[in-house]
Amino acid sequence: MSRRHAIITGISELAPIKNSTGQKTLALLTEAARLAIADAGLRKEQIDALLVTPPSEDSAFMWPAQVAEYTQIRPFFLNMVELGGASAVSAVSRAALLVEAGLAKNCLCLSGGVWDSQVFNTLQGKKAVMSQAEIDFELPYLPLGFNTGYALIARRHMHLFGTTPEQMAKVAVDQRKSALHNPLALFNKAPLTIEEVLQSQLITDPLHLLEIVRPCSGAAAVIVSGERAASPHDSVSILGWGEASSHNSIVYSEEITISPVVESSRRAFAMAGCGPADIDLLSLYDCYPITVLITLEDAGFCAKGEGGLFVTRHDLSYQGDMPCNTHGGQLSMGQASFAGGMSHVIEAVRQLRGEAGERQTARNNLAFVNGNGGVMSTESSLVLGRNENV
Repeated sequence: MSRRHAIITGISELAPIKNSTGQKTLALLTEAARLAIADAGLRKEQIDALLVTPPSEDSAFMWPAQVAEYTQIRPFFLNMVELGGASAVSAVSRAALLVEAGLAKNCLCLSGGVWDSQVFNTLQGKKAVMSQAEIDFELPYLPLGFNTGYALIARRHMHLFGTTPEQMAKVAVDQRKSALHNPLALFNKAPLTIEEVLQSQLITDPLHLLEIVRPCSGAAAVIVSGERAASPHDSVSILGWGEASSHNSIVYSEEITISPVVESSRRAFAMAGCGPADIDLLSLYDCYPITVLITLEDAGFCAKGEGGLFVTRHDLSYQGDMPCNTHGGQLSMGQASFAGGMSHVIEAVRQLRGEAGERQTARNNLAFVNGNGGVMSTESSLVLGRNENV
């Protein structure tokens, strides 16, 4: 019997904001839920499953129930998905499992929160995203949180493969070109050059300020259904998914330039029955440019060590031959708490629907989406397609 594909019927995304001005996570999530339900052509009463990513400033105790109560949704299935930056993509994968198993008809995936811009720059902020082992054995040596881990990865990639600062900077530059046509993006007023990236403040060698994601506040939602409702939009099929994890702390990674994307992408492509050569557009978690390079390599879009050459030879903007993060990515869109990962799913859906406006890509049949948790420790991959590809 052929597999029945779950479909994405509704999406919503609030514009990221640098300063929360007193807004709360529950209020942001409720607005995102309302917009996604309307986008899907559903009524609130038709939502029968709820998957949420963790809160950023509220208590996580009974968080799914808190969200359900605040939004006045009465799901029979509730769950919180916590895989760091991979959480949002993983929530969509789990929603697909529920729908394809016949356990839910319409699953609401909610992601977002309120983040202070200094969230990772204080001792308290570092401890909030560290395991006890990291606090005990790594923090005394004063690492700078995620910046340090990704700087180590970038430096080793440069050492092993000759990757250059200019190649990494080009990722941010190409994505900014797309962000200029995204009214929701935080940074959509002025283009960016490689020289400007490399002349920006050096934060943790070799990472510069304009290569580091901007924490902000916001929310996003995706609705996964078993069948299309009354929405005027084309639905998008979830063709394949995969997850993998190789470590929590980067200290325990066997080789820091190889990520679990190797396995998560393999599983997603196998389920979808396609491969990297079939993909029209990419939506890759981009907390730093090196994350994009390694994901390109480990997902099979180029050979190991050739990520720098790949981005040099290809135009990653919405006008290019290998569109990647056409909303601007988190580097130009902003990382709205866990909704930063959901923005990659939503942009892929917009492109596949043909609703990306000025930044619409020329080809939009198949998209590869990847979420990244921790310091490239946990990965979640999706293959999405227009319905005629089922």
